[in-house]
Amino acid sequence: MTWHIKHFNELTTIELYRILQERTNIFVVEQNCPYPEVDGKDLQCYHLYRLENEQITAYARLLPAGIAYTQASIGRVIVPATHRGKGYAGELFARAIDFIQQELGETEIKIQAQEYLCPFYGSYGFEAISESYLEDGIPHVDMLLNQRLEPLGVS
Repeated sequence: MTWHIKHFNELTTIELYRILQERTNIFVVEQNCPYPEVDGKDLQCYHLYRLENEQITAYARLLPAGIAYTQASIGRVIVPATHRGKGYAGELFARAIDFIQQELGETEIKIQAQEYLCPFYGSYGFEAISESYLEDGIPHVDMLLNQRLEPLGVS
């Protein structure tokens, strides 16, 4: 098992294919939401993922400030069904926050959370800044982290 973080320009075609395949499998097929998964933002983002036996077991897209919001953002957070319940989501999210704060130097991170995941994101210090709303037929809440956390020391 290996964690990777790469800017779009550093991804190989195989890595990009696997990322887009897993995102489509979860956001379009599993959640039954036909929408443009490839939205043009990937080109300016960092991609954090975990590989095990050449398969993506966790992934998040890290958006620098100014791409989706004035703040940095974390999006497209996934753990394929076969790898859920193993703690990968927590480690993924902690690594994402650490990278944005330590490497990008950002103190605010905004996310668009599926409503049922608000307690998970809240455990990392995110607070709801909107009422619940439907996005692609799924209840969402905008959340914001606006504090500097200590480095996690994860490698």
